[in-house]
Amino acid sequence: MGLTVEASRDNTLEGENIVCFAGEDWWYHHPHSKNHLLKRYAKRNKVLFVNSISMGLPSMANPDFFLKIRRKLKSYTRWLRKVPEGLWVMTPVNLPLYGSKIGRWLNRILLVAQLRLAMLLLRMSRPILWVAIPTAAEMAGRLGEKLVLYQVSDKYDANEDSALSKQVIRRYDQQLKDAADVVLYSGRKLFHEATEPHRFFLEQAVDFEHFSNPHVASSGELDGIPHPILGYFGAMDYVMDTDLMAEVSRLRPDWHWVLLGLKSNLVSISAPNIHFLGSKSYEDLPRYVRQFDVCVLPWRENNVFTSYGSAIKVREYLATGKPVVMAPLYEYLPTPGLRFYRGPDEFIAQIEAALQEDSPSLAAQRQAVVKDGTWDQRASQLAALLNSLLRGQQYSHPSSTLHHPLMERS
Repeated sequence: MGLTVEASRDNTLEGENIVCFAGEDWWYHHPHSKNHLLKRYAKRNKVLFVNSISMGLPSMANPDFFLKIRRKLKSYTRWLRKVPEGLWVMTPVNLPLYGSKIGRWLNRILLVAQLRLAMLLLRMSRPILWVAIPTAAEMAGRLGEKLVLYQVSDKYDANEDSALSKQVIRRYDQQLKDAADVVLYSGRKLFHEATEPHRFFLEQAVDFEHFSNPHVASSGELDGIPHPILGYFGAMDYVMDTDLMAEVSRLRPDWHWVLLGLKSNLVSISAPNIHFLGSKSYEDLPRYVRQFDVCVLPWRENNVFTSYGSAIKVREYLATGKPVVMAPLYEYLPTPGLRFYRGPDEFIAQIEAALQEDSPSLAAQRQAVVKDGTWDQRASQLAALLNSLLRGQQYSHPSSTLHHPLMERS
């Protein structure tokens, strides 16, 4: 019998051990869905967040090759520690050599030994194993887990950040889908193309109160930058459409771009009206966004990887009430209040319209789109699913359409 989550009132997860193999490092990124959900579960459960074991190194010709090595080595020095959010974060030592049988064999030994040691130190047993990176596939079945959750958040075999072959990535991906009790999809396009009977769609959410606070003080760092300001926050690498940015900055020199976040060496654009201000803490982001006139998502339109993106920042943009001009991501095409562009000319037209037509009522409408889709709600919804699986109920998705309780629009 299939699981009916809507009928379940058991929407609190409590007294469990959770080991999550994440696709990113806790230290270097704005929170992804796993971060938001796990810090909530850490209040009543013991949580071990395993920083990315990577999907292999980029090629040595990649401008970020040494940057990534330095950053990972810095994480290694922390190995295992508790963070203020109440969970434990671990950076296991491993070899980014998943393309060879020997490399995979060595990594399996290294990872199993370190994880078992960490679990022993933290007095964890029979965990829920939450896997969000394909290269952790061989951990399934080796940590005494009671449940395996595989979270698919990206089109992994289209990732341009790794030299690992698509065949190896696809093999790991399928291995995890076969081993998992449930395959959790974070993106609408990924979910639509999936065929597993045990698939599940959990829509992205937003920390609404954090981004909608009208009383937050502005950041003085932007005081000297003229308006209008086109603002972006988040990682900046091969997903950025630097050609579009260069063209728009040339055609509209009085528009100023403010970009916040870690910048890859692949992003080499430079202009007097483009301002890279570096990475800012998640806590401080609303202080910067307060001075944006338009929030932008200038991602590459025809890139396979980005076409599957479910960028949480779009919801965070909407929560601020600011106008949003973005690349036409499949994830957000049905979402009201967004402005999409195709090419520099449309981008400019949409920015001009956003600046001319904005109003407090439109800002309130944009906020209303995401107001009811919070991370607290998503955590409750996922907890209901996990509790049902823990009780031994088998989950089979009834269809590939978006008519499931966890798929309600926020």
